[in-house]
Amino acid sequence: MRDHSFFCDFKLTFDVKYDNMINSNDRLLVISTSTIHGYSFLEYIKDEIKEFINSDEIVFVPYARPSGISYNDYTQHVQDALQDVGISVKGLHTFENKKEAILHAKAIFIGGGNTFLLLKTLYEQGLVEELRKAVHHGVPYIGTSAGSNLTGLTIGTTNDMPIVYPPSFDALQFLPFNINPHYLDPDPDSTHKGETRETRINEFHQFNHQAVIGLREGSWLRVENGVVELKGELSARVFRRNEAPLEVSSGILKEDLYSL
Repeated sequence: MRDHSFFCDFKLTFDVKYDNMINSNDRLLVISTSTIHGYSFLEYIKDEIKEFINSDEIVFVPYARPSGISYNDYTQHVQDALQDVGISVKGLHTFENKKEAILHAKAIFIGGGNTFLLLKTLYEQGLVEELRKAVHHGVPYIGTSAGSNLTGLTIGTTNDMPIVYPPSFDALQFLPFNINPHYLDPDPDSTHKGETRETRINEFHQFNHQAVIGLREGSWLRVENGVVELKGELSARVFRRNEAPLEVSSGILKEDLYSL
């Protein structure tokens, strides 16, 4: 018989009580997706990554495992993509002391895949607080897709299926809002009758207060000195509870767009 005791202890943490401040030491590259149409993996963003980290080495966290890829293969995929810009990639899974590896990293990159699996693994290995400490001490953080979800308050606006159960939906909470990567606009010519992304975010706001920024593919946020900048050619869509969504163009985002 299946043991249901786990479900008695499982808590979905959505009642977020945090202020609007972004730590001025935090340096974040919050990327909607690793691949866009017409480009190979990380090709469109690798120069930005190189300039952002100002280093030759990244500790890569492969725990999201897109399509079930192994840690080794995922890390090698990233190494192949960044090799020509002079970045060496080391998988976090290869370090015996993972907490020390995070705290002494030159830069940290958390890749996309399944957000639930990613967060569950980080909690199980006791690495959530280490990641917060490292970034609050100035270690550059790069996230794509699932790795970008983790920069927000919770993972409640991920697009992923809950294939595993993390002990909490609380994310790394570098940003005082949530991220919805791969944001899609409704297709007026589609015959699909399922929920749109906007509908799902509105459902989220029935029970949660924080703003949600929908990042379209090819867009990213660059966060430095407590300032959030939208980069890329596309606008982003900002959702606030009980308010009409707003389209924002590339540039510095005003704090009142995303404050709680």
